[in-house]
Amino acid sequence: MNAQPAHDTAAHDTAVRHSAAHDNAVHHSAAQDSAVHDHPAHDHRRLGRELDLFDTDPLMGAGLPYWLPDGAAIRHTLEEFIRGRERRAGYRHVYSPVLGKRELYEISGHWAHYREDMFPPMELGSEEMVLRPSLCPHHALIYRSRAHSYRELPLRMAELGGMYRSEPSGVLGGLTRVRAIQLNDAHVFCTPEQAADEAVAALELIREAHRALGIVPVRYRLSLPGAGGKYVADPALWERATALLTDVLERSGVPFEAAEGEAAFYGPKIDVQIADGAGREFTLSTVQIDFHQPERFNLHYIGPDGAKHRPVMVHRSVIGSVERVVAHLIELYGGAFPAWLAPVQVVLLPISDAELPQAERLRQRCLDLGLRAEVAGPEHGTLGARIREARLVPYQAVIGAKEAVDDRVALRLRDGRRLEPLPAEEAWARIGALVAACGAELWEDGPGW
Repeated sequence: MNAQPAHDTAAHDTAVRHSAAHDNAVHHSAAQDSAVHDHPAHDHRRLGRELDLFDTDPLMGAGLPYWLPDGAAIRHTLEEFIRGRERRAGYRHVYSPVLGKRELYEISGHWAHYREDMFPPMELGSEEMVLRPSLCPHHALIYRSRAHSYRELPLRMAELGGMYRSEPSGVLGGLTRVRAIQLNDAHVFCTPEQAADEAVAALELIREAHRALGIVPVRYRLSLPGAGGKYVADPALWERATALLTDVLERSGVPFEAAEGEAAFYGPKIDVQIADGAGREFTLSTVQIDFHQPERFNLHYIGPDGAKHRPVMVHRSVIGSVERVVAHLIELYGGAFPAWLAPVQVVLLPISDAELPQAERLRQRCLDLGLRAEVAGPEHGTLGARIREARLVPYQAVIGAKEAVDDRVALRLRDGRRLEPLPAEEAWARIGALVAACGAELWEDGPGW
């Protein structure tokens, strides 16, 4: 992807006012879970530790957070969500190594234009190996490894892969500025005639994913080169790519503004800007049209005329880095995540020790259905104390003597609603359907239930 797809420099983290759209999104979340969203802003670093989502250790090093089980559950769910959306959009997934020879990044242009943000090379015999700062050179090599016909294009290649940035210690913090990054990345190899349509489709995929996650951009930015930057010197390609991205934004019907000095070193890009609770703006998602790297890696496809032609690379990242998007979601929801994303979706609350065996059986049925469930028994305190402790869990299932005998559960929803006791299988089926839909609603009444 671009030189800074989701981890902008400090200069890029400029404070901006919230747009009305972002304020409406925060208000919408508050309406769903008002008890949890009374505070105007949530610091993900504090919440991440209080909720046992992630932490750091000086022996691992600054900017290298580790994920605790609940945080890992959020991350895994988010990764599977985006992989599923990509598969439905025609992407195929690959894996590539996080190391490459220095020569690889010399060819791609990263070594010349981005060396200051890369970790130093590691000497292995006569070779110098580098931790990659980007996935696109690896994907270019994967494309180049096989011959391709125009009939195969567009070829959409996606990966949730690791990359590394040598960020200064002074700018590191929480999940927003880290040195080890898990990037939701993809590259579409296509004909020049297909490039604009593929970029439009990528931008729509970004917008769909943001809607599901409850993310509302503050603005769309056409990021252009600026004076004094390290950019590839090919004015004709810059003009061509800029014209295509301008057309993409206009066809997509989103308002946008141009910003000089924010382009990748090899081309302009569309940046989808969001803001945190304090109004600090940052890039989450990107779309780029790249004529430079196909040339550098001598990529080609066989056209209908039987001759070799140069493909175009459309770079796109739907949710940017997993670290940054999770940080934003922690702050957006204050820990009260949508049911499909919550680390624990169902907590079973047996009133007494007598109902513990039934609670354990119901938990196992939840797990068998793919729901994340835990039992909080009487050893954890009174029922009221356990309910308060589980206030961020979307569904609390109270099990008394009558419910245990009848195989029923009395559901309490996170928003305060209490439902009449339901057969356990019906309750789990309804929760499972809501979770599978990746929606914001905690409960739905309607035909068929």
